[in-house]
Amino acid sequence: MDQSIDHEIQRVFSAQRARRWHVAQTSAADRIAKLRTLKEAILSRRDELAAAVHKDFRKSKAEFELTEIHPVVDEINHAIEHLADWMKPESVTTPLVLAGAKSTIRYEPRGVVLIVSPWNYPFNLLAAPLVGAIAAGNCVVLKPSSKTAHLAEAVAELIRSVFREDEVAIFTGSHQVADSLLALPFDHVLFTGSTNVGKKVMHAAADHLATITLELGGKSPVIIDRSADVEGAAKRIMWGKCVNAGQTCIAPDHAFVHRDVLDRFVAASRATVERFYGATEDARKASEDFPRLIDDAAFRRVSTLLEKSIAMGARPAFGGVTDASERYVAPTLLTNVTHDMPIMGEEIFGPILPVLPIDSVEEACTKIQAGDKPLALYLFASDRAVIDRVFSSTTSGGAVLNDVFLHVANPYLPFGGVGASGMGHYHGHHGFKTFSHARAVVDRIASALPLFYPPYDEARPKVAAQLLRVLE
Repeated sequence: MDQSIDHEIQRVFSAQRARRWHVAQTSAADRIAKLRTLKEAILSRRDELAAAVHKDFRKSKAEFELTEIHPVVDEINHAIEHLADWMKPESVTTPLVLAGAKSTIRYEPRGVVLIVSPWNYPFNLLAAPLVGAIAAGNCVVLKPSSKTAHLAEAVAELIRSVFREDEVAIFTGSHQVADSLLALPFDHVLFTGSTNVGKKVMHAAADHLATITLELGGKSPVIIDRSADVEGAAKRIMWGKCVNAGQTCIAPDHAFVHRDVLDRFVAASRATVERFYGATEDARKASEDFPRLIDDAAFRRVSTLLEKSIAMGARPAFGGVTDASERYVAPTLLTNVTHDMPIMGEEIFGPILPVLPIDSVEEACTKIQAGDKPLALYLFASDRAVIDRVFSSTTSGGAVLNDVFLHVANPYLPFGGVGASGMGHYHGHHGFKTFSHARAVVDRIASALPLFYPPYDEARPKVAAQLLRVLE
């Protein structure tokens, strides 16, 4: 990498470390003012941002607004409304043995934090954690993905127009820029991306004993019980699978469908895709509402999973069409899928939904238990016994009953993974806490502890023992 870039990174990092105590001591009003300015800049540049991401992978303006602009603005509004309360010391109970003291938890900034974001939601997954980091009083360095270069440059201009670089800075460029950043002793690192890269980020953070939040991915399953509203399930699942051309960390990856409703689900899914994107394959390919895969490597990976699985016996109920020249993979539903097929071996990250028939939800739960813990789990059912059984027999970063994605839209809920799908979480108050250190503070007004001080003559242990008996 160009040594001048490395030098610039070090210069900005040093400036932020020098500034961090000033930023840490800012008031709620100071931080709210920053968030308001950020919000105004986003709203004034929304068209420019949408045009940039359309150049990167043909994402429509409407979808960009729905999945990236609105969630970030909602995150800012939520933080503005609640930040003053979040910053107040939290009073907690003091045990009788410490009678005369007051105990509180103070949420203090971690210091200088690094946010490394992915390409699939290149604005949302950069700006949403930034809101939490600013609210908590940190200095921040941002590293957007180089795969969405147009959007990265547009965001860089936005950030530089709003913040002084010793408080919030942004570096664009290749993975080498990220490597140089990760070599620095940040106080906290938040990374969103693949599990393999997440392991490398965790290793780099460990060298400095930095705290870390990893938002990864995995094969998020869907279970469709025979008690489900099948037509409603198909509509919601196919939307979740096709938005962003399936390039979503919480997208439904594959569906376990009760055999009794399998044919209905396939038919309803076909009708849904035709209604969303066009009645024919040519119409769907021409739709302005359906994005492309991010690059040639992504296209080759997803199309190869599809082709090899079809060669092993999987059958497209619809879709299955690809075009390398446009990095296009059609919305596809695969039937006759088995667990040994390539499409079931890794996160798909594309608009292909494998469907696996089940005779009971227990069968699906057993398969889920055997794999890595997913980032999300979606259950479609109305039978309360079935619902309780699935949620007590599985684990995931988040879960939604009878819909998809909704858990990320509620700022009162934590968003994050578990195990291979990540660690830590953010959004709303949870994001504020992620970027804060919870400092335990005891204010001693009066105390009985001197009764336990040495020297330990005959009388002192007896008095102490009597006091402890009273407190038990």
